[in-house]
Amino acid sequence: MHARHISLLSPFLALPLAVAILAGCGSSASTNGIADKQPAQALAAAKAAANAASSVHVSGSAVAGGSPITFDLALLAGRGGRGTVSEKGLGFEVVHLGDTVYIKGSPAFYQRVGGAAAARLLHGKWLKGPATVGSFASLASLTDLHKLIETTLALRGTPSRAGTVSVGKQKAVGIIGAANGGTLYIAASGPPYPVAVTEDGSSAGRIVLDHWNEPVTLAAPANALDITQLQSSQ
Repeated sequence: MHARHISLLSPFLALPLAVAILAGCGSSASTNGIADKQPAQALAAAKAAANAASSVHVSGSAVAGGSPITFDLALLAGRGGRGTVSEKGLGFEVVHLGDTVYIKGSPAFYQRVGGAAAARLLHGKWLKGPATVGSFASLASLTDLHKLIETTLALRGTPSRAGTVSVGKQKAVGIIGAANGGTLYIAASGPPYPVAVTEDGSSAGRIVLDHWNEPVTLAAPANALDITQLQSSQ
């Protein structure tokens, strides 16, 4: 479940299936000075702004092991997150709440990971498991706002400026990581939130972060089956 390949998209590479993309903030009429900062200072400002946020929406697509991945996640700082992940039509819903992660796979997903018998048994059902150990731990990291920001914004080497571009309606300053070649885009107006991360190569993708600080509701799915009990009964 834990990928050894290090990239800006590495939180998503830790998935049993996949990887992903980040972008977008609301626009503002005034600049925030990010364009005038040195790349390392701009990166630090983006991390600080993101870590101070209460929530964010993360969506996008990328390629992992030659397979296209799509995802859509809403993260709530200090609580967890919820959303969907899909690879080649094999999708699942995920809810991370406190110390527990819940997933509900599509019929095709359950067929793929457990075979026909598991697909029949688990059809329409949620599974739950601990967030700190076992097969769901990487999903917990993916849906933890602060861990996701820390890993995704880890540009390696001496960063350099990539100029100012438009990300949707938002002007953004690009920062390139010298070692991994990924590019982080930071909002040039309003709070200096990360608005996009792109990467080329084998894990090519673009991640979109938007809807910063908007309400996110998390609730534990009812009647979820405990995966540790299912595994011990086999």
